[in-house]
Amino acid sequence: MKICFIPIDNRPVCYDLPKKIVAINDEIEIFLPPIEYLGDLKNIANTNALINWLEDLPNFDIAIVALDTIAYGGLIPSRRSKDSTDEILNRLYKFKNILSSKKVKVFAFSSIMRISNNNYNEEEKEYWSQYGKKIFDYSYHTHKNGGKYGFESCIAKLIPDEILDDYLGTRRRNFEINKTYLEWEKEGFFETLIFSKDDCAEFGFNVMEAIELENLGATTKTGADEIPLTLLSRAIKNDKNKVFTIYTEPSYKDKISNYEDISIEKSVNGQLELGGFKIVDIKEDADIILLINNFIEKQGEHVMGWDTTPFYKELQTPTTPYAVADVRFANGADNNFIEKLLPQINLENFYGYSAWNTSANTLGSLIACMKVYMSAEKINQNAFKNLQLIRFLDDWAYQANVRKLINKPSEIKYLMQDFEHKIFKVLNISNCDINYSFPWDRTFEIRIKVND
Repeated sequence: MKICFIPIDNRPVCYDLPKKIVAINDEIEIFLPPIEYLGDLKNIANTNALINWLEDLPNFDIAIVALDTIAYGGLIPSRRSKDSTDEILNRLYKFKNILSSKKVKVFAFSSIMRISNNNYNEEEKEYWSQYGKKIFDYSYHTHKNGGKYGFESCIAKLIPDEILDDYLGTRRRNFEINKTYLEWEKEGFFETLIFSKDDCAEFGFNVMEAIELENLGATTKTGADEIPLTLLSRAIKNDKNKVFTIYTEPSYKDKISNYEDISIEKSVNGQLELGGFKIVDIKEDADIILLINNFIEKQGEHVMGWDTTPFYKELQTPTTPYAVADVRFANGADNNFIEKLLPQINLENFYGYSAWNTSANTLGSLIACMKVYMSAEKINQNAFKNLQLIRFLDDWAYQANVRKLINKPSEIKYLMQDFEHKIFKVLNISNCDINYSFPWDRTFEIRIKVND
């Protein structure tokens, strides 16, 4: 199987992780564009170079595409881009014609433009630093009031007309582009098309747009960055696809995760179904067990310092194949849970771990690992160990522990060493040299390079 994969941007979880996952199965070949073609926090992707690369690419069977990369130059540029609808459609039609001529199956997703509930403009337009929270409130109350004259009209008076007009104009443009994709879907261009809902509140323009798209026949999912990986899972057909779910807190699986608008159970089931898995009610019928370390009442958040009840029970891992989604905290692992999990890991039946960022991020990336692992006739054990080493180092060691201790990047190597040795022992890895870097010059994400 040959897969063309166009990610959202050049972050390690978007660019490196798909390659690391696919490396588990030597029968799958993946093509990603040169990393310099992709966008980052401040720069948009080189869309012309991407389209030329795609046209020149040798034969492949499947295309997995973050449509925002082609349309706007990336997920973050989709909120900042000043390009007109015509300019964007011109790029998209070139993209469509190339893939149509290659006669490949296209699995794609497009974002529904998010609305952040803060005045933090690192990933938004400049005016978000002053008016972001007011725009969020305007959006929230406009939807909540059903378009009737109310509190939102007072909020609108606090936002300069030119700023509100610009914001609403960008939303309208992106929404029209999303409706274009729906037309393409009706034509049969997409094998699967998903619209992502990122950072959702109960009300807002993004929620209104999702409802309208659904009424037009669209499929929407909570999440964003992980969806290309969930689509990777969906694209890989495999008879071993029955999964049984176990929650560490079964009485609380109706609780809603941070940054999401659905319960953790619905998030789990939605990601599994999109990833091509069948959920079964009898454990003995399952090909794999998904163990979810979920939260009580409220999900914790390492970055924001929001606490929650950590895992406090005895842990008995399954004796049959299983994988672990650790979602008790957002943006990192539950230390209490990890302390009890690591001594029990047996590589004979352990199929992966994740605690990356949001619950949807964790689930989508883990599900891809599960599917690739289960589809392989012969597992590349070194690749699997390498992948799990990076996940534990990133999600547990760094995000849940070291990140809050560092003031500058040069300090990370020393602080990670004890964690490295613990994970080496669990995964039966000889000591190896590991390098850490900050690709976006911020502490939110790290790139981990393992030098064997």
